[in-house]
Amino acid sequence: MASAFLALLLLAALAGPLTLRLRRHAAFVTGRDGRLSTSTVLALAWTVILVWLLLTTLAYGLTAGGGIRWFQGSEGPLSTLTTVYLPLLGGPYVAMIAAKAVVGMRVENGSMAKPAAKPTATGRRPLRELIANDSGRTDLVDLQYVVLSAVTMLYVVLFFLSDIGAGLPRLPSEIWALTGAPAGAYLVNKMAVRPNPVITDVRVCEGRLTVEGGGFTAPGPSAPGRGAPGPMTPGSPAPALTVDGAAVPAERDPLTGALTAPLPASATPPFTVVVTSRGLRSDPYCYEG
Repeated sequence: MASAFLALLLLAALAGPLTLRLRRHAAFVTGRDGRLSTSTVLALAWTVILVWLLLTTLAYGLTAGGGIRWFQGSEGPLSTLTTVYLPLLGGPYVAMIAAKAVVGMRVENGSMAKPAAKPTATGRRPLRELIANDSGRTDLVDLQYVVLSAVTMLYVVLFFLSDIGAGLPRLPSEIWALTGAPAGAYLVNKMAVRPNPVITDVRVCEGRLTVEGGGFTAPGPSAPGRGAPGPMTPGSPAPALTVDGAAVPAERDPLTGALTAPLPASATPPFTVVVTSRGLRSDPYCYEG
């Protein structure tokens, strides 16, 4: 019981300051759009847990476990490190590195829109971003990745605390699938997701509606060799904009990329705004005034 309590104190000493630091300055775990990165946060969480397991096992072995001899042999406390725990850590890291590469390439060739995140009043990023898409709606793939990873972490922590003297919990080698499979689905989703337009903010001022976001490209021919629609120029057609299902004539600012349109007289908050570009429809954005 005392060993488990001391182990929890060590976990708090490792995770507590890191969590406070990230809450105040989350740039370390955000993506290129400023939102919390699901793959980066989970990879960091697994790193903290593995470091905690190793430090706790080391402390126990040097104090109550019988010294260096306790670590030796095929049945030692670290015998499952390479067969179970490194694969558990490897899946999230492969997903993180590959997702960054995929997103970077797709943004560069114009097949994915990653508009900058809307700043928050406190400067902190909401944890909901871990399971939401760029429009703020819950993403099933991100949700399963976070939930299954959290359950696996809880499984590891509780089994370790139940018998610290046994070293790293002897989990089934197949448990890596609980992080590897969700990580794979997360990566495939990054590769397959369509370049839908994304609405990040809607403002109303003096009867004019301003819609900010990304992917508001012209419905014209693709840029040579890029496989993506060319840039908007002054006077080029804007994407379709609807307010509560009613189409409104929109113009696109060539500098900021925002769409502007006259607000229909019948539109009173709350109302829903949708942008359609190249036949792809954004998630509805509810403006509440």
